[in-house]
Amino acid sequence: MSNSNPPIKLIIQIPCFNEEHTLPETIGDLPNKIEGIDIIETLIIDDGSTDRTIEVAKELGVDHIIQNTNNRGLARSFSKGLDACLGLGADIIVNTDGDNQYAGKDIPKLVQPIIDGKAQIVIGDRQTHKIEHFSAFKKFLQKLGSRVVRQLSGTDIPDVVSGFRAISRGAALQLNIISPYSYTIEMVIQAGKKSMAITHVPISINPKTRESRLIKSIPSFIGQQLSSMIRMYAMYEPLRVFFYIGLTLSIIGMLPIIRFLYFYFTGDGDGHLQSLVLGGVLLIIGFITFMIGLVADLISFNRQLIEIALEKIRKIELQQRVDNGD
Repeated sequence: MSNSNPPIKLIIQIPCFNEEHTLPETIGDLPNKIEGIDIIETLIIDDGSTDRTIEVAKELGVDHIIQNTNNRGLARSFSKGLDACLGLGADIIVNTDGDNQYAGKDIPKLVQPIIDGKAQIVIGDRQTHKIEHFSAFKKFLQKLGSRVVRQLSGTDIPDVVSGFRAISRGAALQLNIISPYSYTIEMVIQAGKKSMAITHVPISINPKTRESRLIKSIPSFIGQQLSSMIRMYAMYEPLRVFFYIGLTLSIIGMLPIIRFLYFYFTGDGDGHLQSLVLGGVLLIIGFITFMIGLVADLISFNRQLIEIALEKIRKIELQQRVDNGD
């Protein structure tokens, strides 16, 4: 009986949208051999490109190409890529960008913690304070945003918006990306709340090839990222979120009531009934908010059960594909 271990397959997925000019450099920068990895394949997720991205990918010998019929956004393309990689039998999935922002030579460093069994997710730290073409304001926003996400997720990732990341098969089965905009922050918060082993490694980046298509404007970017943070944290910690909201409303509601009581006991309460009404309304809203938090917490437990069931269904579907030779 053979005791040899099954081969370890790495698939490098690259979401693309009109990347015909940068894709050759991106593919050419990828490693052909990595110690501890037996099979390396590439997968392109074409997000409705209108140029020659698909033709260029075929000319470059990309192993797998999947397409969105129209532009669905980075988060949905990333999620679709994960599903495809799992179906193709990937043990480790590396995500990189089609604009060759990330240095392919760092992929061995990125996957090593997973190979060693020390992590399920590894995120490349671009060390943004060293990036020359980042403005001081952009560096400040990145540092502040990463600090907030670290607090929300209970992780220590210094560059949470880096798209250069390695994901084990087990972690990919547990991830459920729901954001239509960006998966980066959502994935870190999910990993933290699901107690996945997540770490980071320093990486280098290549010279800038084009402007970011994800950041239309700084205010829009900030708003979308804040929305993702609040939504994801509320999804995993609903009772805490609604408790603090309800507590804040209740404290604010107590202030006009205390004001009314002061004037009432000093003999001038009749002229300050509006304070009593306002305080009472705020206290009622605060109480309702507490109740919403309790209901949301129960829903959260149901969601966790659904995610566990979804993970098991995914495993069954993938095993059926293997059995059927798909």
